[in-house]
Amino acid sequence: MNDRHFDELATRFAEKIYGGAKGAIRLAVLQADLAETLPDRPLRVLDIGAGLGHMALWLAQRGHQLTLAEPAAPMLEGARERFAEAGQQATFIQAPWQDLLGQLTEPYDLVLCHAVLEWLAEPEAILPVLHQLTAPGGWLSLAFYNRDALVYRNLLKGHFRKLRSNRLAGEKQSLTPQKPLDPRDLKAQLETVWQVESESGIRVFHDYMPKEFQGKAELLDLLEMELAHRRHPSFAGLGRYLHWVCRPL
Repeated sequence: MNDRHFDELATRFAEKIYGGAKGAIRLAVLQADLAETLPDRPLRVLDIGAGLGHMALWLAQRGHQLTLAEPAAPMLEGARERFAEAGQQATFIQAPWQDLLGQLTEPYDLVLCHAVLEWLAEPEAILPVLHQLTAPGGWLSLAFYNRDALVYRNLLKGHFRKLRSNRLAGEKQSLTPQKPLDPRDLKAQLETVWQVESESGIRVFHDYMPKEFQGKAELLDLLEMELAHRRHPSFAGLGRYLHWVCRPL
């Protein structure tokens, strides 16, 4: 298994993820978490696997200095266009995460690593790199595909054979990630060098709603309820993605 890049799926990714409520909820939760965490001063920010630049642009518009690193040329070009249309400046690097330590000379105040780990052949291998790229006293914003939510979704659908055989990875050309992460395993890998300061669920109920109710729900209502329940002790762990804000020890 190799790391998965989105060279050939950029358009489909944009439509599937950011063309509706799923992307809106993701951005709302990430932005709410960071808005309450970050200080009111300009930060040097690195967005690893920046994709089409949605989160990076939001931060740039708030006065932060952005560097976007993305291995897929079509995705990075989409991010360039998004920044140009908004009149914002940034540094754009087409490179996989393995090349970043050789290209970047100073650590960053904030490192974003959103929806990256689950597409890597060895997700744990990136963790030391994230630590080296985060300045002492800085922040790591880590969002990842939650294996618990995938198991629960398959339980609700009665896909017991799939669960027994542990076949949870997405198929080739699918937008279902190839390596859903067990949050307990990930936390154990982080705990020696990171402190997880906040934890939120992303799409803690939206994806479990029957389609008829999804279609009827107003987006503003969905966003309000997702934000209100993103840290609920019973519901947060069911988020399709989990967002952890971490500080280096």
